[in-house]
Amino acid sequence: MVWPLIQRPKHEPPAVQTAPAAARKLDLAVRPRRNRKADWARRLVRENNLSVDDLIWPVFLCEGENTREPVGSMPGVERFSIDEAVRAATEAAALGIPALALFPFTDPGLRNEEASEALNPANLVCRACRAIKREVPDIGLITDVALDPYTSHGHDGILHGERILNDETVFVLVQQALNQARAGADIIAPSDMMDGRVGAIRAGLDSENFEDVQILAYAAKYASAFYGPFRDAVGTNATLIGDKRTYQMDPANSDEALREVALDIEEGADIVMVKPGLPYLDIVFRVKDTFVMPVFAYQVSGEYAMILAAAERGFIDGDKAMLESLIAFKRAGADAILTYFAPRIAKKLKGMG
Repeated sequence: MVWPLIQRPKHEPPAVQTAPAAARKLDLAVRPRRNRKADWARRLVRENNLSVDDLIWPVFLCEGENTREPVGSMPGVERFSIDEAVRAATEAAALGIPALALFPFTDPGLRNEEASEALNPANLVCRACRAIKREVPDIGLITDVALDPYTSHGHDGILHGERILNDETVFVLVQQALNQARAGADIIAPSDMMDGRVGAIRAGLDSENFEDVQILAYAAKYASAFYGPFRDAVGTNATLIGDKRTYQMDPANSDEALREVALDIEEGADIVMVKPGLPYLDIVFRVKDTFVMPVFAYQVSGEYAMILAAAERGFIDGDKAMLESLIAFKRAGADAILTYFAPRIAKKLKGMG
């Protein structure tokens, strides 16, 4: 069969009619893009701003002198010997970073089932507190109250068989908190998630005239997969027996977080914290909206490592992702953020990098 040729008309109209410019304008009174037309305009209407005042720098400690040990799973993060930690504190103060959070890598030979090194007045954290306060007295020091850096089994409490003993652990945590307060800690930060520990620590601090020492409660700390690089940094990856789901929160729960926060506030917490950060911004928002008190969030090691790994492979712009992630914390309601990006961000905010 022979198909007939289809003849096109000689004067085919164009596919799109072009109207006069005036007729093409939409009659819009509201144009949100007007407020986004230039950098100065965007800055004037910006709802949330990130500043150096929002940053807390988590610092890992190790023994030695003039020592900086890279943390393999956290590019750019190092463990500092005490003298290097003093230099880091000096740098932080010069950048305007308000506070450091100290975490020790404890010699495995000093770890045992009772976490007795946590109560040693000359342990790594206590010596670092004293050294930093001598040289940089105006920087805030936040110390972690939990037993996992000191236990041979890697748990945050006293282990009996396969069970973490709550009340026995709280008794040790109070002694640990007092040990740190005597060394010069400004903020005691219980991260263990034992029941009743905030009230017990508050009573213990007050009994020794440490009424002005604040408590930053890890009030909603989840049993998260994002802690792996941190455990590498403090040396508990190799020692942890089992998991922490009997005391850290179920990632599926949000109402429970409000209950935990309410209890910690009632027991005397000055500040409450949500951990991890980005995967739990809904919790940050709910906590801030419900309690209207200082809420901190922790951009944990796994979040940091993911951003760095993607940036190193060229998948994302690392600097932009870093800034955007921290703005997300502010947008959700966080008053301050613990982040390993702190010195890098502070330099950028000050136009130094």
